[in-house]
Amino acid sequence: MTTAAIQGVRGAFSHAAAIDALGEGVEIVECRSFEDLFASVLSSRASHGVVPVENSLAGSVQRSMDLLLHHPLHVVAEARVRVRLCLATAPGTDPATIRRVASHPVALQQCHRFFARHAGRQAVAAFDTAGSIKELMEGSAPYDAAIGSELAATLYGATVVERELEDDPDNFTRFLVVATEPLASPEAPVKTSLVFRLRHEPGSLHAALGVLASHGVDLTRLESRPIPGRPWEYRFYADVRGPTPTLQAAAIDALGGVAEEIRVLGRYRERASLAP
Repeated sequence: MTTAAIQGVRGAFSHAAAIDALGEGVEIVECRSFEDLFASVLSSRASHGVVPVENSLAGSVQRSMDLLLHHPLHVVAEARVRVRLCLATAPGTDPATIRRVASHPVALQQCHRFFARHAGRQAVAAFDTAGSIKELMEGSAPYDAAIGSELAATLYGATVVERELEDDPDNFTRFLVVATEPLASPEAPVKTSLVFRLRHEPGSLHAALGVLASHGVDLTRLESRPIPGRPWEYRFYADVRGPTPTLQAAAIDALGGVAEEIRVLGRYRERASLAP
């Protein structure tokens, strides 16, 4: 059985990403924190973990990136999920009585226009989008409505009062799927995620990027993260693709010649489409 650990509860956007990457039959293992998510995969409580790494509006999920480096897991798939936010209430609730609306702080920040239209409604921070809907339906939540996915509303029996509350429709979150064993030969087109550290000297990043360019490899993401205990030193997280897995491997081998440290996080099939 395929199981997927997610941060949050069933109905979260991580749940939708798990379905997108692993299929409708995936069983969800709910985790309170990202640390619990990684521990669940390492202990075989879940066969996979689904980790958000970047949002098209909010940017990187930095805690996830750090944990990817510090755990011996392998990236085996990716998913991209469109973030569509809906307003959910308990069945029979009169929308005119809604005063307090809960969700994760990031989701609340993406709904400024909704709250501007409803000046009498107060935003209430919760630990999770789907969790706010779940707690609302359990009957003890100190709020009248919640913002989350339509999947969560369906799972917990809530009524969807309004759809597409997000300010920007081009709101996508990218997830990486991790497991204890790497993929032996992922289907084409292949993408590779890696982390590397360079010498603190002029031209080191230029040299590293030149290695990738000389092999015809497309750099689709590059981001620096500070190294704990080494002030003003950084590691670079990168995603590369094409033109062939062989050339990708050769480029990464050559990059190892100019880098102080390098780790391949995983090779996996690139998802070209965006999930609805």
